[in-house]
Amino acid sequence: MQTFQIVLIALYTGSLVYITAFALIQLRLLQAYRKYKTQKAVYPALGEGDHYPVVTIQLPIFNEVYVVDRLIDNICRMDYPRDKLEIQVLDDSTDETVECAARKVSFYREQGIDIVHLHRTDRKGYKAGALREGTAVCRGEFIAIFDADFLPNPDFLKTALPHFSTPKTGVVQTRWEHINEDYSLLTKLQAFQLNVHFTVEQAGRFSSGHFLQFNGTAGIWRKTCIEDAGGWQSDTLTEDLDLSYRAQLRGWKIHYVEDIVCPAELPAEIHGLKSQQFRWMKGGAENSRKLLPIILRAKLPLATKFHAVMHLLGSSIFLVIFGVALLSVPVLWAMEDLQLKATFLGFCLLGTLAVMSVFYEANNMMCWKRKQVPYRFLRFLLLFPLFMALSMGFSLHNSAAVIDGYLGRKSTFVRTPKFNLTGLRHELLSNAYRIRNISTRNLLELLVCIYFAVAIGFGIYVEYYSFLLFHILLMTGFGLNLFYSVRHLSVK
Repeated sequence: MQTFQIVLIALYTGSLVYITAFALIQLRLLQAYRKYKTQKAVYPALGEGDHYPVVTIQLPIFNEVYVVDRLIDNICRMDYPRDKLEIQVLDDSTDETVECAARKVSFYREQGIDIVHLHRTDRKGYKAGALREGTAVCRGEFIAIFDADFLPNPDFLKTALPHFSTPKTGVVQTRWEHINEDYSLLTKLQAFQLNVHFTVEQAGRFSSGHFLQFNGTAGIWRKTCIEDAGGWQSDTLTEDLDLSYRAQLRGWKIHYVEDIVCPAELPAEIHGLKSQQFRWMKGGAENSRKLLPIILRAKLPLATKFHAVMHLLGSSIFLVIFGVALLSVPVLWAMEDLQLKATFLGFCLLGTLAVMSVFYEANNMMCWKRKQVPYRFLRFLLLFPLFMALSMGFSLHNSAAVIDGYLGRKSTFVRTPKFNLTGLRHELLSNAYRIRNISTRNLLELLVCIYFAVAIGFGIYVEYYSFLLFHILLMTGFGLNLFYSVRHLSVK
């Protein structure tokens, strides 16, 4: 029995070392991000007398009846010479979105705008398939892509195109902003995490010369880069990550621009958020299977190869987190039985401080910098522990996605519903895209929540408090998950 307990504690400690290593990588990216902020080049926007290349804007949509009008209206206000601009509405819809899009496209064509409605009925290849077919017939030297919930500013093309400063720059990716960040606690927590990705992670990798990713939207591709890298492929759910890596392996560069922002709508209900998370996590695992062998064989600088491997393995961190969570209860019993103190696990504090530093820099020092300092500080103190809790609460759901990806199980591309924010609270109940049932996984999450509630009681009973805060965060995270899952089935 004692041998089993020691092995259990060793496995738990090793898992925590792995998580801490991921946190320290984030800290290294923070250092690179600070360098980026002091050394980033400034490129003036295109102006009178400059060369304006032909640009195609692609709008991949699927059943977006609530936002399609807003999207097309916004794109048709783009400040760019009409004879150099083509707009493709790549429509795979199966509902009234088709008629709405066709009507809008017809209206703007009558205004002299080069806009076409390309409707498919088979959804072959999902988003990747739509982009591939649109690219085959587009006339643009550059291709800008915007998802249905994105609202780029009219000067987007004029400010982004100058960043194609070298012939080997294949992609320019811009930063996402959030038009509904303050709508609810759920949207605040999403923005809290995405702000890190679109500052520290993206800019840090770019500054260090490591591989980074096109985020599927709010960016521009050089058409020859897409073709040279093998085009859009639909064998993973994250076709954007896949093509990004294949392009960089071919020697193309992705230029990240923090100062150009593109507003977008965050998922306002948890079922849409979960479908997005499942697609991202499973797609990340699928790309790991597909690309890691190529990365490991490629002639790349060791640091670039290491960061690429860790980046592609990023979704796997949820497997480790969920494993650590489940093991923490028997480990609590084992350590109490062996009369071991948890002080040797103190290295976890280093990882926690690293993550706190990264989130503080990204949010307080960048994305919230227009707010008053006391407000920013108090907001951070509230959101950081809640974010940690909810991330843990998503670990079961995301682990299932990662396992599916590594096992090669195929699934459909489930897009994230967008609602348009007008009257959202009373629209969610009647929204045609709303998920209306509790899943089996929700019931498993309820059991896990109870599991950690029991762990809290056991820790108090045996007066072993080292795991108490961790178990409170886990119970809170799974509890929030369940609360929103039920709440968003009955919004009125």
